[in-house]
Amino acid sequence: MPFSFPLLLPVLTLVSALLSIVALSDMGLPREMAFLAKPLTTVLIILYAWPRGAAQPRMQRLLRAGLLFSLGGDIALLWPEQGFLPGLVSFLIAHLCYILGFASQGRFARPWWPFAMFALIAGAVLLRLWPGIGAELRLPVLVYVACLASMAAQAWSWWRSSLGQASEALARNAAWGGTLFLLSDSLIAINKFAGAVPLAALWILASYWVAQWLLASSLGKD
Repeated sequence: MPFSFPLLLPVLTLVSALLSIVALSDMGLPREMAFLAKPLTTVLIILYAWPRGAAQPRMQRLLRAGLLFSLGGDIALLWPEQGFLPGLVSFLIAHLCYILGFASQGRFARPWWPFAMFALIAGAVLLRLWPGIGAELRLPVLVYVACLASMAAQAWSWWRSSLGQASEALARNAAWGGTLFLLSDSLIAINKFAGAVPLAALWILASYWVAQWLLASSLGKD
């Protein structure tokens, strides 16, 4: 029986992600390959997410918007210097969409302890980065980190409040997706402001795309 496109999506996404990582790691492919493969990988995740979530219409709309703004951020960050601030803004809007989406599945910050946990993590990351961040970027970075940590925290709040319910597995996907997103962006910031991270493209992009796939998987199948 021939493979359907939904069955091929994970394979195509993996191949595209690997091409982008290899190109950006200077491991034999021209860096220009990333200008195609990097946004293509996120487009494939969007295609994976698009038919999902019919039973969660508000969250479906918000997560779709978040993925589209993430695609805009991916494109902007292909130019690491000129595109850093536009990329930051695009991903900031994406995280706001994700927060609202997860909050639509339960009360905001209930339970509250994930917000305390991620505030401590975000504070530790900022403490490490702060000396290397230029004065003109400190406020945007601070706002972004607060929003990113809140996104991960709200995903965890949804998960912990859904234990034993039908949505528990979906919420767990969101929680670990948010955690990996925080890891990926922390590595980006450390690599930019605190010193080179070995194999940066591999760790940053691998954790980022697994995060986005998990966030997309928090939308239920029809």
